[in-house]
Amino acid sequence: MADSLRTFIENARAAWGPLTSDRVADFRRQLERLLTASPSEAWLADLHATAPLNQELYRDPAHGFVLLAHTEQAGLYRPPHDHGRGWVIYAMQQGEIEMGTYARVRDPDGQVRLVKRDSTLVRAGQVQVYLPGDIHDTRCVTDSALLFRFTERDLKVEDRQEHQVTRYVERNGFWTPSAA
Repeated sequence: MADSLRTFIENARAAWGPLTSDRVADFRRQLERLLTASPSEAWLADLHATAPLNQELYRDPAHGFVLLAHTEQAGLYRPPHDHGRGWVIYAMQQGEIEMGTYARVRDPDGQVRLVKRDSTLVRAGQVQVYLPGDIHDTRCVTDSALLFRFTERDLKVEDRQEHQVTRYVERNGFWTPSAA
């Protein structure tokens, strides 16, 4: 493990605790520093060479947080979803991804749908934070993008085992919960 990755992990472990504004700001700064790692560091050079769809870089045995690397291709779209009880911080290492945010609203007839709030183009060197309950989508807008995803917990467990993640599908021009 190279110095910048080891430093990030050590700092994240030292700063770990309940979610606070200061802690989010600290993790954001740590990820911004990780994004400045030299491409000659073996772990980062390997990510650029292999372009993994999904590679776990670190899983903390004591605190449960996970740092993943993802390579996405042009046009890859991930429909609106939340991350259940967890939070996630995306850090763009290379390329650009458009990330939209949504609010969940209930119509007078009781139907739930999403209203798009905003869209942000996240470029190399930038970080985007989503807290529990935040709803977002992603679309890769460059030939490829390499991003890091730092999560409070294993989101596969949150999604597949505990069924805490909400995914949305488009029906009649509106995003609605997929289980609806």
